Amino acid sequence: MEENQPKTGKYAMTFGLILGAVNVVFGLMLFALDMHYQGGIPIFVVSVLLMLTLIIIGMVQFKKANNGLMSFGQGLKIGVGICLIGGIVGIIFNLLITNVLDPDTVQKALEYQKGQLMESGKLTSDQIEAQLDGQKQFSTPFWQVTFGLLFSVIFGFLLSLIPALVIKKKDETLK
Repeated sequence: MEENQPKTGKYAMTFGLILGAVNVVFGLMLFALDMHYQGGIPIFVVSVLLMLTLIIIGMVQFKKANNGLMSFGQGLKIGVGICLIGGIVGIIFNLLITNVLDPDTVQKALEYQKGQLMESGKLTSDQIEAQLDGQKQFSTPFWQVTFGLLFSVIFGFLLSLIPALVIKKKDETLK
């Protein structure tokens, strides 16, 4: 008689919702500090570390529940699923911020970026305006959702590769 194997979807959902909740708290912190439109490397690094941490925790918990076993494919499913669910929660929160709580977020982000580009002195004012006009086209809710989902899935896949390889363990009795 075969034991019931835990479902990867359950772990992806659980830890994805946790990732989403942590991202919302992080986003609220940035919003309270009026930094929600700035982005930048430190915020990106924190976001990636949060994703990676929850991917690893989700994989380890699945492996524990599965009698110490996890295939590489199961690890990838868990990792990508965690990032996808967390990304969906984050996208909904971001849409709430940009359309309800602070409808000027996109304009603030463009102004902030314009200041950064002018300060760098690498582009002329015409080049800066052209770049910002191009970015404005991709700041609609449709593109926010599209890029958010793509980012979640691609980063989920990339961030899951190494942990899935390290944490995996096959059942040696099935050879």
